[in-house]
Amino acid sequence: MSDTFHTQTLDITTGRDEVALDVTDRCHAFLREVADGRDGLLNVFVPHATAGIAVIETGAGSDDDLLATLRELLPADDRWNHRHGSRGHGRDHVLPGLVAPHATLPVIGGRIALGTWQSVVLIDTNGDNPQRKLRLSFLG
Repeated sequence: MSDTFHTQTLDITTGRDEVALDVTDRCHAFLREVADGRDGLLNVFVPHATAGIAVIETGAGSDDDLLATLRELLPADDRWNHRHGSRGHGRDHVLPGLVAPHATLPVIGGRIALGTWQSVVLIDTNGDNPQRKLRLSFLG
């Protein structure tokens, strides 16, 4: 593997509702520009204290199930010590402890080597901040 490094930051609007947003196509588009068919590593990072990156199945209900599970584990109520923002916003600051703000994925022949049903998904439960950055970095 060479030591070629490329990075790009994308602006993403997630909206005011919690979301599991599939960003796989954006990752592939980035790799088409920079990987040139090479092998390497793609790092996907969301530089926010209230969002995460998951590699999960989408479209068959798993993304909705993940959000439902997070609602159960992290209810939007007044139990949280972190109290600025909307009611229950403290839970959003705990989210990255469960869904890390990054994923590093293998790239083979210029494409992410995902499993058949896997997608790269931005998880955002914070309706207070509908504008996000997504940093994509390729080393290959």
